[in-house]
Amino acid sequence: MKTPAIAVELRDAMKRLRLGPVLDTLSERIALAEQQDLPLQDFLLLILSDEITRRHTSAARRRADDAGLDPDMVFERWDKTTKVHYDRRVLAELATLRFIEGHRNVIILGPVGVGKTFIAHALGHLACHGGFQVRVFRADELLRRLRQSRMDNSRDVVMTELTTIDLLIIDDFALEPMTREESRDVYQLFVDRNARLPTIITSNRDTAEWLAAFDDTLLAQSAVDRFKNNAYDFVIDGESYRPRLKPVVDNEPPPAAPVVKRQTPGRRRQSRSAK
Repeated sequence: MKTPAIAVELRDAMKRLRLGPVLDTLSERIALAEQQDLPLQDFLLLILSDEITRRHTSAARRRADDAGLDPDMVFERWDKTTKVHYDRRVLAELATLRFIEGHRNVIILGPVGVGKTFIAHALGHLACHGGFQVRVFRADELLRRLRQSRMDNSRDVVMTELTTIDLLIIDDFALEPMTREESRDVYQLFVDRNARLPTIITSNRDTAEWLAAFDDTLLAQSAVDRFKNNAYDFVIDGESYRPRLKPVVDNEPPPAAPVVKRQTPGRRRQSRSAK
């Protein structure tokens, strides 16, 4: 089927209306419309629906990029044959994102390597597609950022960002003891977000063991009690998931030349440590 050429005037008009990406598939859509004898309104709906989908996908991708989410950690790439065990009903409920609407937290627990970070990031991607603003930090990165904010007098700005983002993801929480200042930061974060905005935490340690990571026992009990009693528990157990993410050499012949660095389109991506 021969695709029709697009007139220069139409191309210019669509670009001026910021509809340039529609041109990528317009010829094919016109040919399809002619083949199926689509009414004009149906044809317009078709191309506009394409653009709406493209913009939605692009916006979700930008939100995921700004969040610091791993682009490969999405549910579509989760290996369902992996030998880990979890309550599929809980995961199905979390995937509805009703925990965000209900201002509930999520605690993802399990031993090293079972896929806790993967699930947290995958939920973050779903939230980005749902239009929510997300940020993800390793716990040590988060504490480092807050510590730095005291030195450059930006703590109020940083804490405001952390306590107002739609979904905050903290990975590998309570691995190491926290100082008094770090304990106070986490206490404030838990209290200010509790029942207002959801937080996802992954940890190798049960919530009872989180108490020992705080410098102040009373702060610890208050913060952890608030958090866990407003949270869904999602426990993963079994073999490490990480070997399934290990790179392997396929049977395809290698390229003729080494790869070169690609230019990132649009604005430069911020480093995760700067977020």
